[in-house]
Amino acid sequence: MKNCPKKQINLFYRLIFEEDKLINLKVAGFIANRIAFNQQKSFSRFIIRLSIVATVISVAVMIITLSFANGFQATVSQKVFSFLGHIRVQEKQVDRSILAEETPIIQNDSLVTLMKKDSRVKAIHPFATKYAILKTKDEIEGVLVKGVDSSYDWANFNSFIKQGKPVRFNDSTYSREIMISAYTAEQLQLQLNDKINIYFIRPGGSEEDGSGVNIRADKLTISAIYKTGIEEYDKTFAIADIKLIRRLNFWKQNEIGGYEIFLDDYRQINKAVIDLYETDGFPPTWDTQSARDISPNIFDWLNMQDLTRNVLIGIMIFVAVINLITCLIILVLERIKMIGILKSLGASDWTVQKIFLRHSLIITITGIIIGTVFALGFLYLQQQTGFIKLKEEAYYMSEAAVKIVWWQVGLIGVITLVVCLLILLIPSILVRKVQPVKAIHFR
Repeated sequence: MKNCPKKQINLFYRLIFEEDKLINLKVAGFIANRIAFNQQKSFSRFIIRLSIVATVISVAVMIITLSFANGFQATVSQKVFSFLGHIRVQEKQVDRSILAEETPIIQNDSLVTLMKKDSRVKAIHPFATKYAILKTKDEIEGVLVKGVDSSYDWANFNSFIKQGKPVRFNDSTYSREIMISAYTAEQLQLQLNDKINIYFIRPGGSEEDGSGVNIRADKLTISAIYKTGIEEYDKTFAIADIKLIRRLNFWKQNEIGGYEIFLDDYRQINKAVIDLYETDGFPPTWDTQSARDISPNIFDWLNMQDLTRNVLIGIMIFVAVINLITCLIILVLERIKMIGILKSLGASDWTVQKIFLRHSLIITITGIIIGTVFALGFLYLQQQTGFIKLKEEAYYMSEAAVKIVWWQVGLIGVITLVVCLLILLIPSILVRKVQPVKAIHFR
């Protein structure tokens, strides 16, 4: 050895050191696998399997909770957006309710063209509303008739239609068709294609004087029956031709109640509301309002679900942490004699610690994989069968909706793994404090 170059000596010792590390790693892995996967019904094996089950439940509950919360919020939000649009452009009215008729504005095609150039804008449709009374021989029901024109994209509304087809428009006069909600149809005992008497209160006795009020009666055919599941909308609205609203209000052909704007991405609403208001030529008496501002009670309620979701996920993370801490402490205490014997035979603290590191990885990785698979299977089953039912009057949907966000699923797995690995500090401290002589006599 004296005649060997210094580099070769260093290489020799390094090889011995690396080989020693490899042997220790194999020894630690062998012992950990024997404890975890042996066929004997040992207490350690039972604790490891119990911890895996607890980790599976924690991971699965977090994924299912997030997916149900995402689905719930997305479904209810989409219902509101499909019915009202993402943004509404109307005459400024202080404290205006959704259940109020609009002050008419003049259609501005050049402004609409400018707003459509915004890459975020998908479609813009004119609309107007008018109070009316629907009457049958024995029943009567008040509604707010929402008028739309032939440019309206029914793709936003088709998912709500339970029977029939949307209103058909014609060029010569107003359409004599109307769409009513399932609630209204039930209250009035009406069926598809039935004719219904509708009464409007309109200002003035004629277009010339506009003085006084009179009652205008008409008979319309029910072309479709819809159901949004949002009680406030189903009890309030009927859908008809905007030309009928103009006729009843003595409006000119270029007057409307406002515009509904649909965006490609609803997450851009807040910014788009401001940007569209600042469009060149936007009338100072007009205003832009997001659907969240029009129906704040629904979105405030949806935001409250975030708190419930976060609390539940926090509880599951806490349960997983406590579960793993308890498991590892029990494993260390239950294997205290084994630790003493290994140390007396020359095993280092780190070699012994790697045994429990292996246990933690077995518990964590197995729990994450099985928990994720179980959660995704459960969610797929719900998507296909809808076996979890909800009270539609309370939740705006009859079945629990599912929306799986894959980065959230991955984040749950990563957080669970990181948290569990950090918990390894606890058994590391315990292993270092074990004295071989006392450990061998430990009972």
